[in-house]
Amino acid sequence: MVLRQTENPHLATILSDTKPVATRGAVILPWEKSAHDQDVRAAEARLEEAVGLAASIGLVIVLQATLLLRARRSATLLGKGQVDSLKIAVQAEKIDVLVVDARLSPAQQRNLETAFGCKVIDRTGLILDIFGARAATKEGTLQVELAHLEYQRSRLVRLWTHLERQRGGFGFLGGPGETQIEADRRMIGDRIVRLKKDLEQVRRTRGLHRQARKRVPFPVVALVGYTNAGKSTLFNALTGATVYAKDQLFATLDPTMRAITLPSGRRVILSDTVGFISDLPTELIAAFRATLEEVAEADIILHVRDIAHPDSAAQKKDVFHVLEGMARDNMIESDWSGRMIEVLNKIDLLGEPEELAQMGDAVAISAMTGDGLPELLALIDQQMTATMEEVRYRVPLSDGAASAWLHQHGEVLNRIDDEEGADITVRIKAEDRARFELLFKQVEPLLA
Repeated sequence: MVLRQTENPHLATILSDTKPVATRGAVILPWEKSAHDQDVRAAEARLEEAVGLAASIGLVIVLQATLLLRARRSATLLGKGQVDSLKIAVQAEKIDVLVVDARLSPAQQRNLETAFGCKVIDRTGLILDIFGARAATKEGTLQVELAHLEYQRSRLVRLWTHLERQRGGFGFLGGPGETQIEADRRMIGDRIVRLKKDLEQVRRTRGLHRQARKRVPFPVVALVGYTNAGKSTLFNALTGATVYAKDQLFATLDPTMRAITLPSGRRVILSDTVGFISDLPTELIAAFRATLEEVAEADIILHVRDIAHPDSAAQKKDVFHVLEGMARDNMIESDWSGRMIEVLNKIDLLGEPEELAQMGDAVAISAMTGDGLPELLALIDQQMTATMEEVRYRVPLSDGAASAWLHQHGEVLNRIDDEEGADITVRIKAEDRARFELLFKQVEPLLA
């Protein structure tokens, strides 16, 4: 076990926005010896991520440690010697909150709090706190409350025994009544049912909005990537928007959409989404549904990677693992990888960015400085065109609606007008072509 005080200038920048009265925190990473293989991120990178998560809720991390687990103890997860050493360090540093970057059972959490004399939260509780502080939309707020209640339901303890109904039923010999803990579970269960109904209504409303977008279809380009990869910064750079973007984990939780114009003049909708993370708590998987649905509907997926991060390859695996799970659950088409562009972000932090020249479907950029953004837009344009077909139509001059429809939904390549009509060559998506020919049956398709 190695205990050390935090000396991280990157973290200091994050903590500069915290309140003057700071809460002293510690982050502990239990690391199993069996986990040391090439498919798992290094303990140092995992600990750094946990410190970043803890700092994002306002904790001043004065102590961090990686503890090698030889065996998991059912009572405390950690070994007895490790608990005793940590107790001394926690008391010496006057720790208020200890974050354990692992999943703790209710009993383990309670036993550690008793041993250390401070509040203990696990990885699930930490991420739930972050989501609770950052959710802004109605659905995001409902999802976080639902996740919190499902998490708390398994952690109720007998604190209010004086409120129990000791007798129940009729007559003199009634059975035991409802205990307070049972009443709490019932109230949480009732609230969960109401939240799920509210969420279904929100999803139906969002589905109607999505159908409306399909009736006036603009292609959708969705940004995905590991948390803090620079998605919101890229979103702002491409759209000119002012979406909250900060060097902070989970700075964005709710989906944001803006229209942008590609070099060809084609209009597309760019969608920013929540960042992915390894070992996402099961209670929060549903909270990703709002943004994942936008990804599922996207014509192109931009996978934004922090190429300057030492653990970039492992982060990519975490993102792909989630998307592959979506494909298995039929939430996204199985050929999702065929419409993905890999965006290697933060090349300004590399010593020799010229080594990351465009390779296949990958493009190297810096969302902060703007380097590579024209190439990225051109690549989006190119991939968008690959899914379209070229068609010629003979449109009567009197039919302005048909001509306007083609300009709005396709890319007009050529137009020749005469006294009777217009010969329009347009590049258009197959589904839009079918819709156009259904709406404007009087328009004659010609051979390209």
